[in-house]
Amino acid sequence: MENNGELLLDKIISQLKEMAKTETIIGEEFTMGEFTCKPVIRIGAGFGSGIGTGENVKGKGAGTGSGAGAGIGISPVGFLITRGEEISFIPTDKKRGLSSLVDKLPDLIDKVMDKQHEHEKKNEHKGQD
Repeated sequence: MENNGELLLDKIISQLKEMAKTETIIGEEFTMGEFTCKPVIRIGAGFGSGIGTGENVKGKGAGTGSGAGAGIGISPVGFLITRGEEISFIPTDKKRGLSSLVDKLPDLIDKVMDKQHEHEKKNEHKGQD
């Protein structure tokens, strides 16, 4: 019976390792305009197993048993955001996530507008040559 419990525990550990591989923790990249985003995810896992034997209280027969279980929790931590050479991390926690994004939005808009003006000025100078 112990071998069955060990085999079950090995299988559970193997499955947890597969679920917690790097590609799962750093999610699939996506783009939004000029920005490249990668989600960052926290994974928590737990497992347990047990094996036991016992006798009937009235002395008639005995039994053995084993069991195992596992659980996994996944929650978003934030996003790695890149644009050109700039890299930022925007957390998704309730205290900072959304307010951080809102706080950064005016700066991002200013930077985009500055780049647009630079591009327009370069085009004007090219037209005058």
